[in-house]
Amino acid sequence: MRINIKPLSVNKVFQGRRFRTKEYDVYELQIKKLLSKIEIPTGKLSITYTIGYSNAASDIDNCIKPFQDILSKFYGFNDNKIYHIEIFKEIVKKGKEFIEFDIKVLEI
Repeated sequence: MRINIKPLSVNKVFQGRRFRTKEYDVYELQIKKLLSKIEIPTGKLSITYTIGYSNAASDIDNCIKPFQDILSKFYGFNDNKIYHIEIFKEIVKKGKEFIEFDIKVLEI
């Protein structure tokens, strides 16, 4: 189904200024310590995420934007180069949560 309306960005959803939390700052540092150096291809990108949640009620996409912002900052690419995203959700035991990603050139 196609809905002819301009999509609303996260920046337009909230009124007033949003501030990063200390929890996000700690999260960013933890992620950066866990990331390994990889070569990000140039051109239009496709990214696949698998999110391991311990709570089945968790929204599949809730963690994507902050995580993707950290990836783009760490690897030095602009996330506006991402033209395709796939997201998979897995339910795991508490304490076994994870985020898995794979970045490739978009092949159409």
